[in-house]
Amino acid sequence: MSPLMVNVKNSEENDFPLVDLHVHLTNEFTIDKVMQIAKERKVKFGIVEHPAVWAIKDDADLKKYIDKLRKYPVYVGLQPRELNWAAGYSPELIKQLDYILMDPQNIPIGNNEFQRIYEWTTYVDDTEAFMKRYMDYSLKILQTEPINIFAWPLFLPVCIARDYYTIWTKERMQQIISAAKARNIALEINDMSHTPHDKFISMAKEQGLKFTFGSDARNMNAGRLDYCRSVAKKCNLKQEDFYMPVSKG
Repeated sequence: MSPLMVNVKNSEENDFPLVDLHVHLTNEFTIDKVMQIAKERKVKFGIVEHPAVWAIKDDADLKKYIDKLRKYPVYVGLQPRELNWAAGYSPELIKQLDYILMDPQNIPIGNNEFQRIYEWTTYVDDTEAFMKRYMDYSLKILQTEPINIFAWPLFLPVCIARDYYTIWTKERMQQIISAAKARNIALEINDMSHTPHDKFISMAKEQGLKFTFGSDARNMNAGRLDYCRSVAKKCNLKQEDFYMPVSKG
């Protein structure tokens, strides 16, 4: 049996698999370090990279990336940052990936410019206007992009995060849930941003959606998953509530 097909649990007290599907490699944070963490923390990993001119720019890069990671017991994923990204790559190569994860953190604002809501300096002067753009972009991703996982759900820029529980109305949360359910897209529980909150997770669980854990780490924080484990227990998530990619290696 492939090591990716086993029932992964960190300890007997967890009723869910510990799999971090949102990890990035760097020149310093190598795949060998990821394997070391996997052994020490008893966590499985999925590696993602960006299809972009400064990362995986073409089919040759994508094939090299997939072939390199197939030597290791990890899931091989991709994290696009812009709409219509798939047009630049061979459909046959894309099918060799185990999963595709995408978040709505780079909101198009025209003229090939983006509002990067993860940056600390992001400023929102009109919350309602911002949320309309944010929701429209999120729904477009969920409705049109070839993805398996919707990452960083319900994240807000720092400047308006104090109003998190009033901004994320039940109506807005339901729109995200309905769009994800319509295409069987899993929702990431993000350890870095501590999103989404338990109310959203419980709503999505009641409607049959699946979840994943993601650290979005590029360092030794990969696989810690403290928030993920805590909120999963609070929401009584079980193994059957999680999306697990099928390794194509």
